[in-house]
Amino acid sequence: MKPHAILQNDITPSGNDYAIVSHIIERISEDYRDQPSLEVLAREAGLSPTALQKLFTRWAGLSPKGFLQAVTIDHARRLLDEGMPLLETALETGLSGPSRLHDLFVTHEGMSPGDYKTRGAGRVIRYGFHISPFGRALVMVTDRGLAGLAFADQGHERETMEDMTSRWPNATYVEDLGATSPYAARVFNPAEWRSDRPLKVVMIGTDFQLRVWEALLKVPMGKACAYSDIAQEIGSPKASRAVGAAVGANPISFVVPCHRAVGKSGALTGYHWGLTRKRAILGWEAGQMGDGTQLDMARSG
Repeated sequence: MKPHAILQNDITPSGNDYAIVSHIIERISEDYRDQPSLEVLAREAGLSPTALQKLFTRWAGLSPKGFLQAVTIDHARRLLDEGMPLLETALETGLSGPSRLHDLFVTHEGMSPGDYKTRGAGRVIRYGFHISPFGRALVMVTDRGLAGLAFADQGHERETMEDMTSRWPNATYVEDLGATSPYAARVFNPAEWRSDRPLKVVMIGTDFQLRVWEALLKVPMGKACAYSDIAQEIGSPKASRAVGAAVGANPISFVVPCHRAVGKSGALTGYHWGLTRKRAILGWEAGQMGDGTQLDMARSG
């Protein structure tokens, strides 16, 4: 074999390449919970993101992101094998770290069981239909914040309205696009997902439903959670079926991400507003993450 052929296939880093690669490996291995981006790693290495990507891939056989994912998943599997619930595992491994905190920066409150039992009596709920990436959206608000978000296929707005008003039949409903437009603009515009101006949400349901919906708020974009794991999270490990019912009854679709709840096998299962819309929402979220990230689960079912 000719000498130059040996050099062309040699993956051994030259010069200070070894120091750079070893530093990146150590950094990722120790700080995977922070989920450091390629840009951050490249800046620390004194290289451009493209240069670091090529160097690391040539030496390690996979990209820095691929190595980070491998380290994260390996640690997640160990935690799950030790019995840690899925949501706690996601938090521990950084899968819902600073860049993946709940995407809408929601601040929420739940009405008391007494309020729920009155079925909305004494409450004024303002509503309006708006264009959204997933068809016509029905937005419902109270003086305390967003209370309802539903979807309607073309020509089926009446059915959607009846579905939502049946949840709180004693409330007073007022069509008011002026009140609902600001919420619609914020919910579907990622540029408005700001931590310094959190979206106010009021959840109207039973105590059990509220606990399920609060657990859903912890599932980060790009991830999914099985009904059984939600049941475990809320301290009712045998209540998977009841959890499924509560997920289906979620009145604030998209914001409280019931579309991220899946069957234990990872199957998408049902969605109150249709599986096609569920797939569309998950695909849209993957696009918002900017790197084509696919829906995954921290463990297989």
